[in-house]
Amino acid sequence: MANPDRLTALDSTFLHLEDHSSAHMHVAMVMIFEGKAPTPQELVDHILSRLHLVPRYRQRLAYVPLGQGRPVWTDDPHFNPRYHIRHTALPRPADDAALKQLAGRLFSQRLDRSKPLWEFWLVQHMSGGRFALIAKTHHALVDGVSGVDITTVLFDTSPEPVPTSRPPAPWTARPLPGSAKLLGEALLERTTVPGEMTRGARALLRAPRRAAAQLKDGLVSIGATTLAGINAPAPPSPFNVDIGPHRRYTFLDGDLAQFKAIKDALGGTLNDVVLASVSLALGRYLRAQGQDTEGLVLKAMVPVSVRADSQRGALGNQVAAMWAPLPVGVEDPVDCLRQVSGEMENLKESGQAVGAQVLTNLAGFAPPTILSQAARLQARQRFFNLVVTNVPGPQFPLYVLGRRLEVLYPVVPLAQRQALGIAVMSYDGHLGFGLLADYDALPGLEGLMQDLRWAITALARAAGAPAKRSKAPGASHTANGSRANGAKPPRKAAGSTGGTGNGSSTLTRSR
Repeated sequence: MANPDRLTALDSTFLHLEDHSSAHMHVAMVMIFEGKAPTPQELVDHILSRLHLVPRYRQRLAYVPLGQGRPVWTDDPHFNPRYHIRHTALPRPADDAALKQLAGRLFSQRLDRSKPLWEFWLVQHMSGGRFALIAKTHHALVDGVSGVDITTVLFDTSPEPVPTSRPPAPWTARPLPGSAKLLGEALLERTTVPGEMTRGARALLRAPRRAAAQLKDGLVSIGATTLAGINAPAPPSPFNVDIGPHRRYTFLDGDLAQFKAIKDALGGTLNDVVLASVSLALGRYLRAQGQDTEGLVLKAMVPVSVRADSQRGALGNQVAAMWAPLPVGVEDPVDCLRQVSGEMENLKESGQAVGAQVLTNLAGFAPPTILSQAARLQARQRFFNLVVTNVPGPQFPLYVLGRRLEVLYPVVPLAQRQALGIAVMSYDGHLGFGLLADYDALPGLEGLMQDLRWAITALARAAGAPAKRSKAPGASHTANGSRANGAKPPRKAAGSTGGTGNGSSTLTRSR
C-alpha cells in the first residue's frame, strides 16, 4: 500500500522546478484587514489553536536516500511556531506602495526545505488604521483551490471567533524515519506498482469495451494537450527571459459585480472577461514598450482544478493545465473578449484539460530521477508566455480575531524564463489581481497594473456596465502606480477601477 504521506508526482515536480534555479515555487497571499493589528502573541496563539486542523503545517520533508523515491512528510520534532509566524512594520507612510515593496522582498526568498514549508507575516500599523497578513506556502504542500479551503479553516465567518474542536491530546512529534526505513518503504512501494497494473489488466478483461473507450478518450485528450504546445509554441516576448531571484509585486482591486455585468452584456464567462482584461493590458503595455503587436497572440498557461468537490480541503495538488490564447494585438475591447471567449470554448471541447490530467496521473509511474529531469525540461518549455490563474474564493466576510478581512490578493510563482505571473481571486464581491514579476526583467510592473485598470474600464464602458462600486475602507491609501517604463500614463476614464493590487483554478467553469 502506498504511503499517504509521500508526495505525489506533481507535488514533487514543484520541488524539482526550483532545484538549481532562481524560481521559487511558493504560492502566497496578501491580505489587508480593518482595525488595529493583534499582537504577535495573539496571532501565534490563534493559529496554534487551529493548527491541528492542518497537520501538514507541523511536518517537514524527509528525502529518500539515493533519490530512489519521492520525499515523504514527517513530523518536525523541532517545530517552532515563532519561526513561521513573524511580524514586522512598514516605514511611513506605511501605505500600499510600502506593502508591495515588502511583499516583493518576501516573495524573493525561498522557503527553507528543512522546516515546514509555510510562513505568516503580520504587518502592523498600516495607514488608514489597517494591518496586513502575508502568507507563503510551498506549492508542493498546497494548490490554489485547496489553499482557499485551508485558509477558511484558519479564519472565522463572524467577528466572534467560533470555538474549534480540541485534539484529544497535545501534539507530540512522531520519531523521524531513518534512512534505511525511507529507502525500504520506497523500494517496497515500487514493487507494488506491477500488482496495481495486474489488477488494472483484470479490470480490462472484465470490461474490455468500457476500458477501450476510456483509453481512446484519454489518448485523444492527451493528443489535444500535446499538440496544443507542439503545433503552436509560444511566441517570443519580453516576458520570456532568464530571471533572477528577486521579485516585484503589485496588486489591483476589481469589482466582481462589474465583471459579471460585462459578461452578461458582452457574452462569455466571467473567466473570459478576466482573460480579455489581461490580454488588453498586455497589448497596451507591449506597445508602450515599442513592441509590434499586430497579429500577436500570446499563450497563457491556465491551471484548472481537477479536484472533486468531495476532496476540497485536502492538501496536495490536483491540477491540470490549458494553453489559452491571449490576442494582445486586438485593441478593441469587444473584439478581444469575443475572440477569447470563442477560443476558450474550443479549448474546453478539445479535451486539453482532461489530457493534462491524464499526463499528470501517468507521471506517478515515473522514477524520481526521470521526474526530476522532466521538471527541468518543463521549466525550459516554450508552450506558454505566462501563467494566469483564477481562484474562486469565499463570497462572505472573513475575520481574524474579530478583525474583518477587507481585500486579498493572490500570488502565483514564476518558473524559469517566465518573468510575469498573474493571479486572480474573488472574495466578498472583490476580484483581487496580484502581479508578480522578475525584478530586473519588468521594471515597469506598476505601469502594467495601470494598463490592467484601463483594460477593465474599457470593457466596462463597452458593456455599458455600471461604474465600480465604492472602494473598500482603506482603498484610498492605494499607491499611485505611476509608469516606470517611460511611457505615457494610461488614459483616465469615468468608472475606472481604482484600487490596489496577489494555484490552481476553475477557469473553464462559468461563474
